[in-house]
Amino acid sequence: MNIKNTHLRCVPLLAGTLSFHAMAEPPADTVIVTGQRTAYHTLTVAGATKTDAQPLDLPQSTRTLEADLLRDAGVNNLAGALDLASGIARQSDLGGLWDSYAMRGFTGDPNFGSDYMVNGFSSSRGYNGRRDVAGTQSIEILKGPASALYGRGEPGGTVNILTKKPRFAPQYGIDLGLGSHGTRRAAADLTGPLSDSVAYRFNLAHEAGGTFRDLVHTERTYVAPSILWHAGEATTVSYEIEATRQRTPFDRGVVAVPGRLPVSRFLGEPADGPVTVQSVGQQLFVQHALADGWSVQGGASYRDSSLAGYSTEASDLAPDGRTLRRQRRHRDFAAIDRSARVELLGRLAGHALLVGADTYRFDDRRVQLRRNPSAANPYAIDIFAPVYGGVAAPLALSIDTLEHQRATGLYVQDQLNLTARWKALVGVRHDRYRQTVINHRTAAVNRQSLGATSPRAGLVYQPAPTVALYASTARGFRPNSGISIDNRAFPAEESRADEVGAKLDTPGGLAGTLAVYRIRKTNVLTANPANPDFSIPAGEIASRGVELDVSGRLRRDLKLSASYAYTDARVTRGDTTIRTGSRVPNVPRHSANLLLVAGDARVSAGAGLAYVGERFGDVAASSDFRLPGYTTARLVSTFAPDQRWRIALNVDNLFDHRYYASSYSRLWVMPGSTRTATATLSYRY
Repeated sequence: MNIKNTHLRCVPLLAGTLSFHAMAEPPADTVIVTGQRTAYHTLTVAGATKTDAQPLDLPQSTRTLEADLLRDAGVNNLAGALDLASGIARQSDLGGLWDSYAMRGFTGDPNFGSDYMVNGFSSSRGYNGRRDVAGTQSIEILKGPASALYGRGEPGGTVNILTKKPRFAPQYGIDLGLGSHGTRRAAADLTGPLSDSVAYRFNLAHEAGGTFRDLVHTERTYVAPSILWHAGEATTVSYEIEATRQRTPFDRGVVAVPGRLPVSRFLGEPADGPVTVQSVGQQLFVQHALADGWSVQGGASYRDSSLAGYSTEASDLAPDGRTLRRQRRHRDFAAIDRSARVELLGRLAGHALLVGADTYRFDDRRVQLRRNPSAANPYAIDIFAPVYGGVAAPLALSIDTLEHQRATGLYVQDQLNLTARWKALVGVRHDRYRQTVINHRTAAVNRQSLGATSPRAGLVYQPAPTVALYASTARGFRPNSGISIDNRAFPAEESRADEVGAKLDTPGGLAGTLAVYRIRKTNVLTANPANPDFSIPAGEIASRGVELDVSGRLRRDLKLSASYAYTDARVTRGDTTIRTGSRVPNVPRHSANLLLVAGDARVSAGAGLAYVGERFGDVAASSDFRLPGYTTARLVSTFAPDQRWRIALNVDNLFDHRYYASSYSRLWVMPGSTRTATATLSYRY
């Protein structure tokens, strides 16, 4: 490509981040520059500051999971991707309906699963199912509070998913996969120009088949078209759609009993059929370059989601240790999430400034019918010799609520180059939040208005070009959605986090971060052990720990991804329901992950290990229920006879180890998958 007479045009890598599009003459030679990367790590992080900041300049622990790492590890979903990073633990996932995890011991909203963003816009509010990575370019894991930039959020950290962007250079790819339990997967990734100034991208994935669980068949579809328009020399417009549909039986797992149940044992009712989760999200983003290195950008996001279907769930186990009484429910949930923001970015005498304002409006309608077991109709099943076909008593209305959330925020951020070796990051944000919850069943209405100011500050010292030492402190807040069982609104969560760490980042080699942190959060909610339809305040939770992430290339033909975390997350102020001093459920003290891949572009092979330590299994004060620790192994391999064809064979849980991934209580324990093999044939042209 001839670089003479090259024009630079803005391209939204992250909605809220400027990169550049290099266009040579003629326009047909257009390429997109998406930031410098090396094996298993990137040299820029977009979501931490909404600019293309280098990891060494940030007083924050970050980890970027690139597409090549996800491909080598054989990862197709968000849950599997997050297993590769430190300090992230799987949580109870509402019967397999959504992604749920804890970061540094903090779990997010119990009503919607865990928080994550897509291109800098919150995309987890509502009912969005398990997220596929077919349209994902990379996943940024941003540790610590992000409230100073994004508003409401968990102090443990934020996940930001960067989607694949349209390219003007045509590229087409198709993947076909077959796996254990009759699983079939097809995916497509198509991109190219529509004109000299407009490019498109289309990502598609469809996966269906059985699982290691009896009678559980899943089907998921992901469709993501997008366009990129250069509206002028200084203006770029992007528009993206993500549509997902998931159909799977509601599956709470097995019951913890002295006589071991097969991990495949399904304790629901096949006649309930699948629960359907659907979500359609749209994002529009505009960037315009001004004079002297300044720019203005703004965008909007709209997401419509729903969850509907029947379920049969464990209620209590009889004294005989085998008769399980069950409850039956029908959920009909729907939500609409709208958000928008505008920002001004620029540089001024050693300062990189960001000034912005945003707003969101979230509406959530929940209708649930429920019938608990009774002496007249226990709706029971023998867990050791199940006979399906039970009939519950007629359902009755248990929840009928409509919740409105309205919020606005103003924020400012400054990245300072103090000297050649000293850098600083300061920011502050003020939010106003209004919540209205209407309980149609009781005719009760709750309203509250909240305000919060969230500052953060950090300092970086770089004794060498590839080494950085940092310290940071930040405050965060999170409004709590929903109402208590007695129709009361909850106060907002408030948090403070302090962190120190060291980083190594060698271009073409290894990148690593060692972080030590302490976090304290008040007004924490957890599910009510007496009635999981509602939440209760757990008082105060504190977490402290050490995390290590290392990734990159050990040698030219050997790539590494490794992580370790020590996490001590406890309830520091509880009550008679949540015991003071008890550990946060599903969060192990020790966890680690390792993946080594050797080879070149033609042939490669690798192995991995994942370790998760012992965890507490529920929040009840009277319980000492624990999930045992476990270690699983995986093998990965690829063969590419030429540049177009690629064959991959992956085996997870190689030694077919029996383990339990998460739980809500003794009655709802989700086993981990048995040994699974997957073969994928890929074609690129």
